[in-house]
Amino acid sequence: MEIMTGGGLARAELDGDGWASRGAARFLLVLTHGAGGSADSPDLLASCDAALGLGGLVARVTQPYRIRGARAPGSAVRQDAAWVEIVAALTARVPGVPLVQGGRSNGARVACRTAPAVGARAVIALAFPLRPPGRTGQSRVAELRAAGTAGAAVLVVNGERDPFGIPGAGDADRVVVVPGETHALRGHRAVIAGAIADWLPGVLQGFQAED
Repeated sequence: MEIMTGGGLARAELDGDGWASRGAARFLLVLTHGAGGSADSPDLLASCDAALGLGGLVARVTQPYRIRGARAPGSAVRQDAAWVEIVAALTARVPGVPLVQGGRSNGARVACRTAPAVGARAVIALAFPLRPPGRTGQSRVAELRAAGTAGAAVLVVNGERDPFGIPGAGDADRVVVVPGETHALRGHRAVIAGAIADWLPGVLQGFQAED
């Protein structure tokens, strides 16, 4: 699916059988990549596996700057504005289905920052980069907590050896540290999928209680 935004063209890979039958899915999970990555990274595919196994639909989004060939997203304000447009186009395909969004690294930051604007019920933050590279005195924890303060449940999955740091247990509803993994989260696909599959059903029950 191609989506035109104010920041340019985005592309979404749609996974799951319920896209043609509106309202049939338990939830919609919208995922996106890291700064220079793709929607086919191992941790995003693991997240997709977990969501499909729980009866969800998945959209793996390539953002406009990557479609243009850029490796860096540029302005966070423009990136977030384009993301809100992308999510609006996707949720319009399946109205009334609870929204979960997530991403890896820079994509996790976008998912956390925009959760209030798009009405996400939950956020899956993969390889959340707690500190900018080489800047040990700075922290992006406020971005991570932005989703939670808006009422969204937040799951963090980071590698044990992530040089950008690992969020603390109090920074999200659940923080899972994958032994031996780096920021790339290239291995342990089953562990990542299992962490999501273990956490998300409880969040989904909360959706049903609210509705």
